[in-house]
Amino acid sequence: MTKSRIGALLSALLLATGLAVLVPAAASSATTACATAWSSSAVYVNGNTSSYNGHNWQAKWWTQGDTPGGSAGVWADQGACDSSGGGGTGGGTGGGTSCSYPAWVAGQSYATGAIVLYSANGQYYITTHDNPGYDPTISTWYWSPYSCTGGGTGGGGTGGGGTGGGGFVVSEAQFDQMFPSRNSFYTYSGLVAALSAYPGFATTGSDTVQKQEAAAFLANVDHETGGLVYIDEIDKSGNYCANEPYGCPAGTYSYYGRGPIQLSWNFNYKAAGDALGIDLLDNPGLVETDAATSWKTGLWYWNTQTGPGTMTGHDAMVNGAGFGQTIRSINGSIECNGGNTAEMQDRVNDYQAFTAILGVPAGANLTC
Repeated sequence: MTKSRIGALLSALLLATGLAVLVPAAASSATTACATAWSSSAVYVNGNTSSYNGHNWQAKWWTQGDTPGGSAGVWADQGACDSSGGGGTGGGTGGGTSCSYPAWVAGQSYATGAIVLYSANGQYYITTHDNPGYDPTISTWYWSPYSCTGGGTGGGGTGGGGTGGGGFVVSEAQFDQMFPSRNSFYTYSGLVAALSAYPGFATTGSDTVQKQEAAAFLANVDHETGGLVYIDEIDKSGNYCANEPYGCPAGTYSYYGRGPIQLSWNFNYKAAGDALGIDLLDNPGLVETDAATSWKTGLWYWNTQTGPGTMTGHDAMVNGAGFGQTIRSINGSIECNGGNTAEMQDRVNDYQAFTAILGVPAGANLTC
């Protein structure tokens, strides 16, 4: 074989080998396109994806405001992504650059199906129920996040079917609207953490019933605490030590009202503590120092105690007895049956305001 023939063969072999090496290298450099950027105001549920800091992330459960990679552990890292490679599938609110819809205007009526741009966060929302211009980020029964790239509603919207994914039917934005001047002790995260103690709360019945119950509980809480301002009773001189076999180990005057429902009396601290697995008889102060414990005591009373009434607050709302019976279970004839009607009406006003925020009717039988 001539030297020129050998040289040609070697050249061809090297070229082929080089191509074989180059092709895998080119393939290995390809990176998954980034999903729609994570938004702190968006709601995400299990399976939704978003991108953050050059990585795609997938939500494990309902979340809003929890940063991907943060301590909450809500997001699963899906690996690095390429922000120049397209929009991906997006997450809670979608977004994209293909949308061209008018900006939302407060007080302007919107029919079901209308799509708007919410300028405050740059996201789009679609009307799920006719409304007179409610805020898309607060009145989530009337609005659902809209994804431009997906050509429909985003996967993480709350819409008319509740928040989904095990989330509370009241969003943090709605909670803030209900309690604009609340004490920093009463955190939204503390309330959400307490929900596990009574999983039937605000999860029983239709979406409307669930939101009505949440509104009813929070309306009574608002009344009891002056808008979540007071953690404990102003006058602590009262003797709430009933003559019980277990006595008052924390001190005769240690069982004054604390927390969202103003838990008082040694027997209530004992019963609540036993139900929650917390020694509140010996440590009543936990109700004013630990937010989750404090919220749990309120939920304990709401879900298990009839007080001077004939049913629990929970049963009153899920069985259709009406908000008035929740007042009776808390304060009985002090406010009901022609008692202090002004105090009763204040609770009713709070309830009507909160159901409006949640976008549901207040229902019947509001007074007692």
